[in-house]
Amino acid sequence: MNARTQMLELSVEGRQIEETVSGIFHTLLLHRTVGKFHYKQEGTYSIGTVGIQDVDCDFVDFTYVRVASHGLDQTIKKDIALFRDTLRSTDNPGSGQISLEFYQKKRARWPFPAECIPWEVWTVKLDILTLNNENERQICREKLGEMLGEKVMNIADLMNRHEYVPKMPNQAELDLVFDTSISDVQPYLFRISHQTTGPSQSSVGTTMRKFIKDTLAL
Repeated sequence: MNARTQMLELSVEGRQIEETVSGIFHTLLLHRTVGKFHYKQEGTYSIGTVGIQDVDCDFVDFTYVRVASHGLDQTIKKDIALFRDTLRSTDNPGSGQISLEFYQKKRARWPFPAECIPWEVWTVKLDILTLNNENERQICREKLGEMLGEKVMNIADLMNRHEYVPKMPNQAELDLVFDTSISDVQPYLFRISHQTTGPSQSSVGTTMRKFIKDTLAL
């Protein structure tokens, strides 16, 4: 099975990395999380509710909606923080990408482990900007907020299409499709990975720098 893949490219300041990735990943998980399954007997179950909450960013003019689950938030926060710290630890700010991969498991014969089969992968590629003054930072803050708003709308549009998601499992196979380790919600199984590179001259980064320069010239 070929996994669906999507690449989202943005240019950010170092201090905006965590909020940018969190806004996108939480938006994705909002669409890929259900309430906890409560089984009465095999084949009969009820599904709990999923609460939501607004999150206002400190370094971007942007508010996003996430699943109101401390456990889910903490699960992805540590991976995003590691990506942020790795990207900001280099002497020359470069670029990097972080991926959120949804997968399902297929049991193998003993003694082999279950096979993990990706069915959807979202990658956020960031080009890191070094800005010179507060005017440039304010322009970047506003423009990035606009771009994130567009990305979230695109995500919602793609998520609402009738494309493959794993079928609802029976009780014995629940943990082959969903992450059952979180106490209050049940996202589809996912994992996060990242990589960083050196200084980048991506088209997205060049466009953002040009936009800031042109805005200051007005």
